[in-house]
Amino acid sequence: MTKQILPQVLEEILSDSKTADAVFSALVPALGEVLNCDRVFLYLRNPETHIGKVPYCWRRNSNYPEVRDAEWKKEPESLGEEDPLFAAALRTEPSIFVEDVETANPEVVNKDFEAKEFGHRALIHAHLSAEGLLWGVLQPCIFDRPRVWTDFDRQVIAAVTEKISPLAVACVRGAQPS
Repeated sequence: MTKQILPQVLEEILSDSKTADAVFSALVPALGEVLNCDRVFLYLRNPETHIGKVPYCWRRNSNYPEVRDAEWKKEPESLGEEDPLFAAALRTEPSIFVEDVETANPEVVNKDFEAKEFGHRALIHAHLSAEGLLWGVLQPCIFDRPRVWTDFDRQVIAAVTEKISPLAVACVRGAQPS
């Protein structure tokens, strides 16, 4: 892959000398600012046990819902059937950029599921994959309006997911959720 140009703040966060927790704690809010989003969260999961949690969540302000989980919990067995975005992630397909949940192809986005579970209007469903498995989802989003995701946004997400996927694997393996 060609070297992506990341804003300096993200380059500094993603330097090799930091722990996964330090990277994720700094990355989530910085990414929200760089992409000018309302909320960014990171969902981590064990692909063998189907247990996950959202240990990192940033919100532009308290008007946007918090989705952080304190404990690891079993994913609903129906999640891949209810949520086409998650099903695509499980197949380790490329990240998905949804400009408007309201008008998106229903084969890509379950509008009712997104409204009930998340309430956002536009989102990036960025897949953290390694070894042919899904280890996490990074999800920047906008709430009250559609959003056209630019080439810059796409390049940032591609570079960030490439750099943090190994950290997600290490974090999940280190936590050993079962």
